Amino acid sequence: MTTRPTLAALSREVTGKKVAHLRRAGRLPAVIFGHGLESTPVSIDAHEFDLLRHRVGPNVLVNLKLDADRSEAVLIHGIQMDTITRRPLHVNLFAVHMSEELTVDIPLIATGVAPASDTGGGSLLHVLEHVRIRALPDALPHNIEYSVESLTDFEGVIHVSDLLVPAGVTILTESVEIVARVLRPRNDDGAAAASAGTAAPAAGESAGA
Repeated sequence: MTTRPTLAALSREVTGKKVAHLRRAGRLPAVIFGHGLESTPVSIDAHEFDLLRHRVGPNVLVNLKLDADRSEAVLIHGIQMDTITRRPLHVNLFAVHMSEELTVDIPLIATGVAPASDTGGGSLLHVLEHVRIRALPDALPHNIEYSVESLTDFEGVIHVSDLLVPAGVTILTESVEIVARVLRPRNDDGAAAASAGTAAPAAGESAGA
């Protein structure tokens, strides 16, 4: 198991509009919450959090060290962003129970080259970008990769049931959902339509004669 990233937090009593002075001091207001837990207002170092969020994904467990004497395993559950500066304004930290399964959305990552797109001129379509899964916190994958190399023609389809997941992970998304396929080139349809349009009048003229 890889070492979890850590993040230091300090308890805070300041709430509401008064948190503006925290931000000016380089601190970011946050809240720790979880099932059966009372929400705990905290603050974290804004620069440290910025480095962390650009380094880890949304389903990565983080060791939150609160007031240097308490540690919680948390997930970054949501970030409120400033609409103008796109800087974080507030963070929700979900405290997890390591023996309790979580239900989360995991991104799908396509690998390889689809022959029907590369040499056949089709357009690779990623129908699903996420799937919903259930797993214990330590078993949460950062993403699920799948190869598109099986898409050799325009009839080929990759379904959710084709995805390979680590042990301990259950996919909740319907197995028949389409993950990816290759669409035919538009000019193929156009050529077929033009051919059909040319042939139809000729047949009609022959019948009339």
